[in-house]
Parts: sequence; structure tokens; C-alpha cells
Amino acid sequence: MAEDPKGVDITDLRAAVAAGILTEAQAANIKALADERAGTRATRPAEDEPFEFFKGFAEIFVAIGLAILLGGIGLLLGVIGGVTILIAIPAILAAIAWWMAGYFTLRWRMNLPSMVLVLAFAVGIYVSALTFLGQSSLGLRWTGVFAAAIASGGTLLWFRRFKLPFSMFVVGGFGLIAIYGLFVQYNPGGGNYSSVEGWAQSFVPRANLTLASLVFGIGAFAAAMHFDLRDPHRVGRHSATAFWLHLLAAGALVNATAGQIYGAGGSSSILPTILVLAVFAVVALVIDRRSFLTAGIIYIAAVIYWAIAGEGKATLREWATILIVLGLFFTVLGTWWIPLRAALMRALPDFPGKHRLPPYSEKS
Repeated sequence: MAEDPKGVDITDLRAAVAAGILTEAQAANIKALADERAGTRATRPAEDEPFEFFKGFAEIFVAIGLAILLGGIGLLLGVIGGVTILIAIPAILAAIAWWMAGYFTLRWRMNLPSMVLVLAFAVGIYVSALTFLGQSSLGLRWTGVFAAAIASGGTLLWFRRFKLPFSMFVVGGFGLIAIYGLFVQYNPGGGNYSSVEGWAQSFVPRANLTLASLVFGIGAFAAAMHFDLRDPHRVGRHSATAFWLHLLAAGALVNATAGQIYGAGGSSSILPTILVLAVFAVVALVIDRRSFLTAGIIYIAAVIYWAIAGEGKATLREWATILIVLGLFFTVLGTWWIPLRAALMRALPDFPGKHRLPPYSEKS
């Protein structure tokens, strides 16, 4: 008896999108039709959250070469010195990175080298803007805020041009720097500049930094869901873009909520922190993003530490227990993620956007 043909899988669809044979919308429609005919979750691969850092060692080789090349060009241009050169050099490197991306990103579609190039571009824009604005009377805080905002905006243009998902992570990173800059005030006489700690003490809180993390986290999460809802079957760049934004959003939100509670100290903070992390776990299951929950691993470990070691210092035996419990938590959750999510989604009532989330099994 002949074997049934396996047909086209998600890897083939991604390759077709990358090669320009299909658009992302067409690939998503094909995948949706295939899932609907075959029983949705039955045909989904075990890897529900696709992530591609590089395709092969060739990309690592090229990425290393680009990093060395850009560093050498910057060193050569910096031999002359002077403020004008310090403004021009990073801008020139950013322009070179943009030009190179035409080959490595658009033409050859190499992921890791493209990540190196967008980092070089963003840092170049940031340093150039920082040096240029530093010559004005804006002050250190506003200089940093505007430079980070310019770098974030420039990288957003990179994303629109080259469609590289990782570039949105860079956009968000510099956006976070700009937002945090709004919540600190520079006090030139407030620190001893002979040490890094003293220099850091010259920056005093202007408002609640937790609020800054919360504002940024909500914005990054909304942006991530905007991309996620456009690609529920996760076959195109929208899903990959959402992955990077979810990392930023989860880190900021966990730090703003669980971090604030746990930072109060004492074992009395265990229960509230657990409740916050439980909410994050439910959200992660609903949106089908393991990366969203991973951002809370430090606070999960801290709660387990408090539960096992108490107020004292953990012994080696207790550390072993902490690591085992933490490992079991993530292993069990990762292993039964799909049935847990299916059960949760069946239990939840209909809510706006539920049908646009990644599919789940309707079977018992």
C-alpha cells in the first residue's frame, strides 16, 4: 500500500514566503485551510512558537566578519579624532550598515548578519545623536532622551525598509531608554565620579520608575499583539516580530508588578508575587507565548527560594532543591503546554479577538 503524501508543511510555507513565491497572507490562508481540514491542533508541530536565530554556520561566519569589518572601519575613521569626527563616524557606520543590509537582508535573507547590521545602525545613530546633542544646552538627561528617541525612530525606518523582526526589539530597547530617561533627573553634585556607583548616584528618581516600566510594558504588549493577531498560525514575519516585542513587554511588566511586590522584602511578599506570576502564566497560555512567561523566571526562582530557604541563606542542599523545583516547573509546563492551553481556552468565555489567537483543539 502506497504511503499517503505528506503534503506541504509549515517549513515549506515559510520558505515560499521567504522566496517571494507566496505572500504572508496567502501562506496564512493556506495554513488555516490545512488546519481546518485536518483538525487544527492535530497538524500543528510541537514547536508552537517558531524561533530562528540563524540558519547555519555560514551566517555565524558572515556575522563575525561583519562585526570585525565594521569595527575596523570605525577604528580607521576615528584615527583623526575631534568632536566633528565623533559625530560623523557613527553616522557613517550606520549608513554603511544600511547599504550592506540591501545585500545580506533583502537579497540573501541572512538573519544573524542582519541582526548585527541593525545593531550597528541603531548604535551608530544613537552615538552620533548623543555626541551632536551633547554640544547643545539641553542637559544630560534630555540629551539622552532625545538621542534614544532618534535611534528608536531611525530603527523603525529600518524595520519598514528591511522587514527584519529583530529590529523591533531594538526599536523597543531604545524606546525604553528614552522613557526611563524621562523619569530620572541628573544631579551633577550628587555623586562621587571616581566610581561607577558614584556616577550612577548622580541620577535621582524624578518619578516612580515602576510607572515607566508599566507604561512601556503595556505599549510593547499592545504592539506585540498587533503583530500576533495578524499571523495567528505563525508562518510569517509578523509572528517573529511579535516574539521580540513580547520579550520586551514581559520583562517590563514583570519587573513593574512582581518586582515591585517582591522588592518590598520578607516572606509576606511570596503570596502576592505568586498571584502576579499566575496571572502572567494564564496570559502566556492564552496568547500561546512561552517567551512571555520566561521573562518571570527570576521572580519564580525568588519565590521558590523564599519558600525553601526562608529568611536565611540557602545551603547547597537547599540550592539543589530550588533548582530541581524550578526545573520541574518549566519542564512540566513546557511538556503539557498544548493540553493545558486547550483546556484553558475551552473554559474561557468568548472575548474580543479570541478567534484570532493561535488555534487550539476543540476535542476533549
